[in-house]
Amino acid sequence: MEGGAQARDRCDLSILVPVYNEAESLEVLYGEITAACAALADVRRYEIVFVDDGSTDGSSTVLDGFVDRDSHVVVIHFRRNFGKSPALAAGFAQVRGEIVITLDADLQDDPAMIPEFVARIRAGADLVSGWKQQRHDPINKTVPSRVFNWMLSWMSGVKLRDFNCGFKAYRLECVNELRVYGGFHRFLPVFAHDRGFRVEELVVQHRPRRFGQSKFGSGRFFEGLLDLPTVLLVTRYRTRPLHFFGIPGALIAIAGTIILSYLTVLWFLGHPVGTRPLLTLGVLLTLTGIQIACVGLVAEVIVRTTLGSADVFAIRSVRRQAQVQPVQPGEESVHAQRARQ
Repeated sequence: MEGGAQARDRCDLSILVPVYNEAESLEVLYGEITAACAALADVRRYEIVFVDDGSTDGSSTVLDGFVDRDSHVVVIHFRRNFGKSPALAAGFAQVRGEIVITLDADLQDDPAMIPEFVARIRAGADLVSGWKQQRHDPINKTVPSRVFNWMLSWMSGVKLRDFNCGFKAYRLECVNELRVYGGFHRFLPVFAHDRGFRVEELVVQHRPRRFGQSKFGSGRFFEGLLDLPTVLLVTRYRTRPLHFFGIPGALIAIAGTIILSYLTVLWFLGHPVGTRPLLTLGVLLTLTGIQIACVGLVAEVIVRTTLGSADVFAIRSVRRQAQVQPVQPGEESVHAQRARQ
């Protein structure tokens, strides 16, 4: 990803827009993005990168029309619908801007806020995530989203109130260190925070949908819940997986041991325990806890033998004071030669 961005000429700003069946919205969106970029006096060069995620409603034709009349526009066409995360990954591999802004194509994100995102990045933030404080969505989307955002913020330690908002701004260095796959686009602030980048939040204007229907339903909530353990494992517990598996495994095994100890005391007191369901539960909990802990041990071995230094830390910059090379015997220094001349 990084090599591709460095191989091409850089520009000041990249606007990245994943598109899936939004033909009616595209002309308006293109006009609003162009107007917002033109209002940035200190942005000399910008690009608008549309990723056509296998649209079937004529969006591809509309996007190609933008390319024909505007040299700022780049369009990436997928062969079929792959999803938002692959669309962002493909766009991140192509962007050239020092600042990268992502937004959805349904006109609910207001491009007029692009200058505010740019200002926050230039003020020192590495990733600025939009917060739809007032949402114009049905309750079957807003309530699950609030629950998910609260859980993710609590479990990850990243204090954001809207991880799902597609309106975000990134410094290019941050983009180059992020990997987007599966459905993990909503977790990008968590990944960035784990790499040591400065993550901030900006209240954005959320507009009612003007055309078509939302491509995401309440099922996204359950998908996010299933992804949460994976996110924690590859961020907070990536270098210590035994803690991730060992702690719950130990607790389960301890519960089973307590049950078996209690039954052992009853057996010594002359009470029959062979037909008690509690015996089966105790054995099951003990074996399950041991197995979970063993998974953590295997993961520790894999991590210790395969994890590279780039996966453990991220370097922002290296500073070194200039050193004067010692003069070899029989040689004059440059300063001495100039003085003699």
